[in-house]
Amino acid sequence: MTGSLCAVRPVTAADRALFLAMSREFYASPAVLHDVDAAFHERTFDELMRSDAYAEAFILSYGGVDCGFGLLAKTFSREVGGMVVWLEELYIRPAYQGKGLGSFFFRFVEETRPAARYRLEVEPENTGAVRLYERLGYRALPYAQMIKEKTV
Repeated sequence: MTGSLCAVRPVTAADRALFLAMSREFYASPAVLHDVDAAFHERTFDELMRSDAYAEAFILSYGGVDCGFGLLAKTFSREVGGMVVWLEELYIRPAYQGKGLGSFFFRFVEETRPAARYRLEVEPENTGAVRLYERLGYRALPYAQMIKEKTV
């Protein structure tokens, strides 16, 4: 999908180095609580190349320059009676932030990945992202999530 200077395309095997580099940049940024094991970046890319059943990734470009990525995860939710698309990660390199790529990516997802619900997580301190998500119609859920980590 393209529009003005913004474009979104699926990640391909040829994007491995680019995707892994931007993934590491994202996890080193204040947008996340903590980094992840380096092997997890590799596993994610391998899963993306294996199938799109659980996850899909896209390269975002501005003016022909690849400068970000978006990662989606998919699940079925009984609570909403249908598919849920998790906007798992959205990373835009700092020099390209504020140029409409984030809004463009969300529009792309909603137009091409129909779902009963779109969901994401955000660090409350990431005020720029919070403002974007609220402007796009997202709202905070009134409950906390809990997790149990398992060694893979």
